[in-house]
Amino acid sequence: MATGKINVAVENIFPLIKKFLYSDHEIFLRELVSNATDATLKLKHLTNIGEANVEYGNPQIEIKVDKDKRTLHVIDQGLGMTAEEVNKYINEVAFSGAEEFINQYKDSAKDSGIIGHFGLGFYSAFMVSEKVEIITKSHKDEPAAHWTCDGSPEYTLVEHDKAERGTEIILHIDSESDEFLEEARIRELLTKYNKFMPIPIKFGSREETHDEGEGDDKKEVKVTVDNIINNPTPAWTKKPNELKDQDYTSFYRELYPMQFEEPLFHIHLNVDYPFALTGILYFPKLNNDLNIQKDRIQLYQNQVFVTDNVEGIVPEFLTMLRGVIDSPDIPLNVSRSYLQADGAVKKISNYITKKVADKLQSIFKNERENLEQKWNDIKVVIEYGMLSEEKFYDKAKKFNIFPTTDGTYLTLDELKEQTKEAQTDKDGKLIQLYAANVEEQHAYIQAAKDKGYTVLLLDSPIVGHLLQKLEQEDDKLGFVRVDADHIDKLITKDEPQLSKLSDEQKETLKPLIEDVVPKEQYTVQLEAMDSEAAPFMITQPEFMRRMKEMQQTGGGGMFGGGFPDMYQLVVNVNHPLVSQILETKTKKKQERLIKQSLDLARLSQSLLKGEELTAFIKRSFEMIK
Repeated sequence: MATGKINVAVENIFPLIKKFLYSDHEIFLRELVSNATDATLKLKHLTNIGEANVEYGNPQIEIKVDKDKRTLHVIDQGLGMTAEEVNKYINEVAFSGAEEFINQYKDSAKDSGIIGHFGLGFYSAFMVSEKVEIITKSHKDEPAAHWTCDGSPEYTLVEHDKAERGTEIILHIDSESDEFLEEARIRELLTKYNKFMPIPIKFGSREETHDEGEGDDKKEVKVTVDNIINNPTPAWTKKPNELKDQDYTSFYRELYPMQFEEPLFHIHLNVDYPFALTGILYFPKLNNDLNIQKDRIQLYQNQVFVTDNVEGIVPEFLTMLRGVIDSPDIPLNVSRSYLQADGAVKKISNYITKKVADKLQSIFKNERENLEQKWNDIKVVIEYGMLSEEKFYDKAKKFNIFPTTDGTYLTLDELKEQTKEAQTDKDGKLIQLYAANVEEQHAYIQAAKDKGYTVLLLDSPIVGHLLQKLEQEDDKLGFVRVDADHIDKLITKDEPQLSKLSDEQKETLKPLIEDVVPKEQYTVQLEAMDSEAAPFMITQPEFMRRMKEMQQTGGGGMFGGGFPDMYQLVVNVNHPLVSQILETKTKKKQERLIKQSLDLARLSQSLLKGEELTAFIKRSFEMIK
């Protein structure tokens, strides 16, 4: 029997472990199962290279709860430890046990899947235990060892009669950690952290029904089988050519069992130089929702769940996606919960951005119709990426498409080519017209179409930011919403309409209208337009409206404080109704005509609501009596 004090770099490591080392006590099980996996994978590697003369077989890890004895057991069939190794790796708190193994076999262990460099994982057991035991039998021909420690630096190490190779960790759960004696809680943790571990994990047993016999003798028989709670070979560990679309969809269901909609696209990540990274990312259906739940991408390290906070690894605009990323090259602190910023992480982020851009470019090139059909569901991600990642912007310009109100989709280059003749103004600037809502802006869209103009349908909450970026890049390109002014002024040509009213008549008309129209909301603008155009039209200046929208989604900051709703009331001086207003002798009738015309214009912009809408309807009925 041996006794002694654990050699640690601090006076007493156990209070430190219990209070500070790990932010979340539940991860003790993840660490112990990870260590058991390490031990199993190490044995596999040693048998593969001929340095362990044992039969590897089909090992599994078993988790058992004994509520009566208040114990939790983690049992593996890995390479085990000799008493000397227990002393080295446990008593001396060797931070480099797995790392030492990696270094010793660095050439042959490169692809072995050994987790490595997690050091203090075993000691996380003391966060929830008043005593911990290790019973371990090495694959070498040496006696088994039994190590016991009660949470103080003192330990005992004696021989044990264990005959099977492997290690059993026995945690005597303390009185403050009763939750870890509940099978449901342990199942929850195993599912959260170890769902895709590479070694089968047994937790209890379950009954299965099998058919036995044939013909009339055929009957159903219940058989008790091991309850394996993990999938050791998840989709991301396989090569893309081994998987079909259905396999990717099935894996999505496995990741998100409560998500009922199918993913739109998937992107399989697989790189081994200059860093190792595998994974699968999915585009969910997003529509225009910027508030979609993020933190749905899961980060793994050699199939061990680490976190679903992937900020820094995955570019911000892609955090709206879902899926899995697995990399042994992402630096983590001792609790494996927070990323440390370094060059490797930036390279990984750049790689993921490039892979997403390349995948979208490929879909655009080979399955353009498919991309167009799903565009409204993914455009927010594309636009966000173009605004936040310059390298993505450069690539995305080739596959970013603009829907039109006619149901077609055009790239920016295609749009320029299609509209250059009709929509270039007198100063040589190419004006692209767009609407945000076909129903609400129908009259304005129709007026533009009557002129032979193409109208885009841009309803994303962040599209204003993107339009501004495109305009800054090309000063001969402009985007204007169709209701920003009357159609003749949206794209100014050389032939202005002649006014049917004299200057004196216009000077008389304007104050008449201004006396009726609310000054705090509308500025009156007299324009000579086609006599068939509406007599009154409400517009909102492109600059002010766009700044307001951009501020609501972040931006337009130099104006601070918010933008008021300011509109222009454009009065068509060539319309017969406007002449009638001017010629009407009674002020009351004049005001009624102006009020009715204003409300009709407001109605066309969905600005007439509530009490004012009720009054308008009542007034309309009275006018047609």
